[in-house]
Amino acid sequence: MAQSNSLHVSVGVLGICGGSLLLLVNNYASSSEKDFIPHTALGILLLIIAALLAYTGVRCSLSSAQLFSSLCLTVSALWCGSGLVYILVGYRVLQPTKLRSFLVPGLAAFTLALLIIGSVALIVKKAVLSVIAIGISLACAHQIAGLSAAGFGQSAAAANYLLVCLVGLYFGFGRLLSTITHGKVELPGTGLRRKAELKTKQNQGCSSAVSVGLVMNLLSASVLACPLLGVVPHLSAGHVPWLWTAGVFQLGMCVVFYRAMDTLAATFYGFAALLKFAEGYSALLSFYSIQPFSPVPFPVIFSVLFSILALFSCQKSLLEGLYQLFFTAYCIAIAAQPQGFFQGGTQGVQAAIFVASAGMLLVTTFNMVSSTLIPTGQGYFKALVTRMQGLTHRAHDKELHTPHLGYSKYADAEVLGHACSVLAAFAVTATVGDKNPLSVLVLPWVVVAGGALQLLCGTVAFARGKTFESTVFILYGVMWTVWGLTRYGGLYGETRSFNLAVGIISFMLFNCLVTTAALFVNVAWFGYALTFQLILISFLLDAVGALPYGYDIGVTIIFGLVSFYCFLGHIFNSTFQSPQIPFGEPLVKLSGFGGGAHVCPHVPARKATSVQQIAEIMKNGGICGMPTDTVYVLVAACNRPNAVVKAYKVKKQAQDRPMSLWISSIKQLEPVRHLLSPLLLDFMEAAWPSSISMVIPRGPWMDTFGLGDAAKHIGTPQSIAIRNPDCAVATHLINLVGPIAVTSANPTGEADTTHHNQVYAKLGDKVDGVLCDGPSPENIASTVVDCTKIETGHIGFFRVGLIPKSKVLQIFEEVQRRHLQGQTNPAFEYDVHLPDTQLDLSSGEDNTTESGRGTGSSSPSTVSPEQSPVLRNGS
Repeated sequence: MAQSNSLHVSVGVLGICGGSLLLLVNNYASSSEKDFIPHTALGILLLIIAALLAYTGVRCSLSSAQLFSSLCLTVSALWCGSGLVYILVGYRVLQPTKLRSFLVPGLAAFTLALLIIGSVALIVKKAVLSVIAIGISLACAHQIAGLSAAGFGQSAAAANYLLVCLVGLYFGFGRLLSTITHGKVELPGTGLRRKAELKTKQNQGCSSAVSVGLVMNLLSASVLACPLLGVVPHLSAGHVPWLWTAGVFQLGMCVVFYRAMDTLAATFYGFAALLKFAEGYSALLSFYSIQPFSPVPFPVIFSVLFSILALFSCQKSLLEGLYQLFFTAYCIAIAAQPQGFFQGGTQGVQAAIFVASAGMLLVTTFNMVSSTLIPTGQGYFKALVTRMQGLTHRAHDKELHTPHLGYSKYADAEVLGHACSVLAAFAVTATVGDKNPLSVLVLPWVVVAGGALQLLCGTVAFARGKTFESTVFILYGVMWTVWGLTRYGGLYGETRSFNLAVGIISFMLFNCLVTTAALFVNVAWFGYALTFQLILISFLLDAVGALPYGYDIGVTIIFGLVSFYCFLGHIFNSTFQSPQIPFGEPLVKLSGFGGGAHVCPHVPARKATSVQQIAEIMKNGGICGMPTDTVYVLVAACNRPNAVVKAYKVKKQAQDRPMSLWISSIKQLEPVRHLLSPLLLDFMEAAWPSSISMVIPRGPWMDTFGLGDAAKHIGTPQSIAIRNPDCAVATHLINLVGPIAVTSANPTGEADTTHHNQVYAKLGDKVDGVLCDGPSPENIASTVVDCTKIETGHIGFFRVGLIPKSKVLQIFEEVQRRHLQGQTNPAFEYDVHLPDTQLDLSSGEDNTTESGRGTGSSSPSTVSPEQSPVLRNGS
């Protein structure tokens, strides 16, 4: 991990060095009459480098190199925005004579942002990051001067980029050399202070994403406040690249926050991204000489959502809650003036947001890397709640977002998803009238809020294994996008036709299925889906020209209120343990599996506490699914005979499909060592742990494990299959529980279970717990070796699986050589070789093949391939 982080640091520093070299050459070689590098080429090169830096910054965002991540993402946004401006100027979409007006607002924001980051780096003695950040900040400042007065500041900007280039080149190649040589060669001053990094990490969450999100707020505020301050004449199409760059980066930070299990921050930056796209859309309209008109309902509702989010964000810190209230004021300012972003009041609030964002950036960045923290008001919210009777605060931890099936690296996205539905619903209540559909600011609210952000929430829900929620958000996101572009994007026009109605009917049919499925979830989801069906009906009536007056506004308000209830319920219930805002029980319950019954625990296998939880379930007689070095299996503790019988019955196996016995190490056979063959024990010790199952003679030694009457379900009257898996999770669990009885985690005759979600899908609520580790490492079964005649110096093969036959024979011959000098191993003559296709389809741990049935034959002639247990059981 450390080597990977070091490599990312090297790539990021060299990327910054490359971009600085590009701008260095351009600034030194350009003149007031002609640019050395054409604008289009310069813009494309900057975009390429920006993409590389964005990748590096995201990869480092959840590591200890958070200040470096903030620097990379900030510089990436700088070069992305300016690169887009250069490309548009190069293609003559924007006038080259107005380049100063297009670049100055963005450069001013990044000058301040990088100066803050560099100053913090200097305070915490990170000299390289400080020189890079302050160097690029001064270069941006000199570039602003050069744009204001021709020929002034251009050489100074180049000098700053030269400094950044030299420092970055030395440090980047130093870190790269250290990574390649595994630390053997390290240039002076390029070593990473790992201990210092660990001391200052301090569980700050994903602070680098917070810093970058604040920089994007600083950027958009600078763009909108500059016309008010007279820096630029007015908001124009040349500012769209800056605003939409800020929006895209904040959407990226929204995803990073979901990965950091911070729902509130992800929701806030999703809201902020929506504002950036709307601001960019308004600026784009000026290119077509269209005067935008801002309807009242949407920004009013948006201000309510921002105020609720600010209230609940106070549980993280009072400073963050107060900061978000600035955006509440911003939405109120948009609602108060018809032209929205082009009015002085709105731009004045953005000037205040600029100052607040700069202060927040300083505090957040300093607290991210310093052991001495600036107070932000943490703990006051919790202290207030504890004094209020009837309210119990819920501890904020990652377990809050544990999904029903499997583990996930993302938090719940329902808060943002329902908020997007609220925004989209109230946006369509605005009437266009005789205005140009593009001029009414409904299109960004519907397409971005209801469409793009809901699609994002759907993908997050899908990553969490929430099939129903992801289906709803994706379906509704597509519908809002299509309807917004059609009705408010100028594509609809005055046409009313059956062709348009057919598409809406298709969405209605899909939503009927969603509404039916919601009956099995809860009342809130049913009301949510049903009221959206009413909206679709209004779309259909409008398409055929039969819409009753006021019907569409009425149903969208109803849907918006239901969505608001869901938004409030999710954000409230995730904050307070009691009381809970009710969502209702399922309206329809099935008596069978999956009918709303309690879902068994699905816990991540890589946590020791999770393995202990599953071990306790097994000690109490439960049966569980777990990962192995091949596929997932169903296990029960041998000292719980009832659990072994339960596991056997769950499989509904025939009499010729017994279970196998697994141990964590050969030490668990120590009590019965005197009852087993010395050659067999040596062979086990040499071959295990591995994907090798050994069929050995049955004997009284099995009574030691406490199987009782359940022993008849393990192996056959003559033999059993025993194995020590090469899987840390499995061996740790067996260490806690003792030897276990194992069978495949799928009904008899079905394909192997290769993912933890399939365990519950195939076996239902009959399983009491699942250890989740994602996809199986292998889809090939274990190799089953016949050791019933090992004393004669022979072994056989019932199935050649993951471990090749030659490898097994090599191990056995080495063991045998220690017992019988010079004797070779001819193996059994009735060895069975499965074709590759059969090996892939054979049940990975379905002990049809591991039972050892048929191994009692002493003569090769009495066991034919047709009679072998492998072929007879069809696995």
